[in-house]
Amino acid sequence: MYLDPHVHAVSRTTDDYQAMAAAGVVAIIEPAFWLGQPRTNVGSFQDYFSMLVGWERFRASQFGIRHYCAIGLNSKEANNEALAEEVIDLLPRYLAKEGVVAVGEIGYDDMSALEEKYFRIQLDLAKEVDLPVMIHTPHRNKKEGTSRSMSVCEEHGLAPGTVVVDHNNEETVKEVLDRGFWAAFTIYPHTKMGSERMVEIVKQYGPERIIVDSAADWGVSDPLAVPKTAALMKARGLSDEAISKVTYQNALDAYGQSGQIRAGDWLDAAAVDPTEKFEGSGVLRGGQPPQVGKLGNTPMPDPGSDNLIV
Repeated sequence: MYLDPHVHAVSRTTDDYQAMAAAGVVAIIEPAFWLGQPRTNVGSFQDYFSMLVGWERFRASQFGIRHYCAIGLNSKEANNEALAEEVIDLLPRYLAKEGVVAVGEIGYDDMSALEEKYFRIQLDLAKEVDLPVMIHTPHRNKKEGTSRSMSVCEEHGLAPGTVVVDHNNEETVKEVLDRGFWAAFTIYPHTKMGSERMVEIVKQYGPERIIVDSAADWGVSDPLAVPKTAALMKARGLSDEAISKVTYQNALDAYGQSGQIRAGDWLDAAAVDPTEKFEGSGVLRGGQPPQVGKLGNTPMPDPGSDNLIV
């Protein structure tokens, strides 16, 4: 079983959900992020947050995957101060929703003053509602931004064990682990971190407090990055225990602190029922006959099928 704790699922197709379920992904966490272009009003955020806790949570369930999310004002859009203020006012309402496991993803993009202002506000909010935090580290000045992110968390009194620092690489991982934070890695086909490099990092540092995710979004990305990386780790001689930690258990432990996610959610789940609807809408199209207990209204592929994960 795999838990992918960073997938922007609203940008993915039902084919992706089917493939993830077939490859053994039992649960995902979807952090709030931007849409590829800036939103222009607070209503857009409100509809997006509602989709994360509503329709998308339902849609994933129809393919046998439990969906959780993190809610927050992302760093890229924190630079619109007037809009950011309105979004901050929205957050407490959504952070109280079922299935919300963290405040995130928040942090830095350009490391501007406004990004820091709203980063700090949301850290205080995370403390107030007693949720973990998912940190987005910047693509530029990553080492500096990662260090700064952790220092700001410490300044606000957050325990390192309640903070997941994501988008790590070889130059940041040691400091993140040394300071007691969770170190997450986004596996992309061509950027940030690849599966081969990820294997070497786990070999060097061990599996404790390391998390593998896909961050699959509307760009070139792979929703099967977690099971593919697990398969490579197995081929390169890493133990089953180590693989399970970095692709399942560590994420469950980190975000389980929210009280909103537990293994029983999928281990004890009822069979998929494609006849179910969310506010009058379902996933079936074109007169498809419902087949209760089968993913995406098709027979379940074998989760261990080699051609899905190598």
